[in-house]
Amino acid sequence: MQATIHNEKLTLTVDSFGAEAVSLKNAAGEEMLWGAEKEVWKRHAPILFPWTGKLPGNAFTYKGKTYAGGQHGFARDLEHRLIKAGGDTIELALSAGEETKERFPFDFTLKSIFRLEGATVHHTLTVQNRGADPMPFGIGYHPAFVIPFDEKHTTEDYEFRFDRLESPMCLDSSPNGLLSGKCGYALGTNLHAIPLTDTLFANDSFCMTNLSGTKLGIYEKDTGRHITCDIAGYPYTLIWSAATPKVRFVCIEPWRSLPGVDGGAQDWEKRAAAAALAQGETYTTTLSTEFAR
Repeated sequence: MQATIHNEKLTLTVDSFGAEAVSLKNAAGEEMLWGAEKEVWKRHAPILFPWTGKLPGNAFTYKGKTYAGGQHGFARDLEHRLIKAGGDTIELALSAGEETKERFPFDFTLKSIFRLEGATVHHTLTVQNRGADPMPFGIGYHPAFVIPFDEKHTTEDYEFRFDRLESPMCLDSSPNGLLSGKCGYALGTNLHAIPLTDTLFANDSFCMTNLSGTKLGIYEKDTGRHITCDIAGYPYTLIWSAATPKVRFVCIEPWRSLPGVDGGAQDWEKRAAAAALAQGETYTTTLSTEFAR
């Protein structure tokens, strides 16, 4: 089921499958989210929960039992309950049940609220632990934005731009998506911008930590049109695109947790988490994205 809301600047459509934004158009009717073309990348803007990235051996253990787990958790691949769609807000929820407990042995509710404010989309995720056991979990965002913005521009007309000088420390996860323990200034130091090229993501994503600013955006250099994510408070921010001859989209991904460590422990309680909630506790995070184009 899909629901659509709009204001004077944006029209947003969200699918209850995955609680995923599947279309976002500006006032001119231009589509700004990636169209999920299967031969390139089949998603638009998935939610990452209850972990981000990959797990060692594609599994984890909890209380002596092993649970198989693919990349980025499972919230993006399940139907969420549509609670509200009207005015400037869409609200959905996913609650634990028999299907989720085969993958993640905890009682939880994940709420997803999309709210329009002018040219900005606020996407709030709230996790509640409804079980008796402490619940460690990971969470993150993975929106994909169409590049180029129009037919007059090419890949090299764009750059990722910080709101202050940054020397991003990049955590290595090559070649299998698990952390190798290596890190370095793979993108350089004292950067205001990262030029976009068709080969930037030939070796996959860049997972940046130690960022001191609050904004990261993709900018059209000659016009200043941009899409900017508020990354304040997120310990990790990734940039990524599919390895194609020409860049078709870019992702800006604020995460609260990390992939597993190559050769690391599969014990869920030893995994680095966004939080470990006690019974009844909740955790809330919001990604605010401005579409100034």
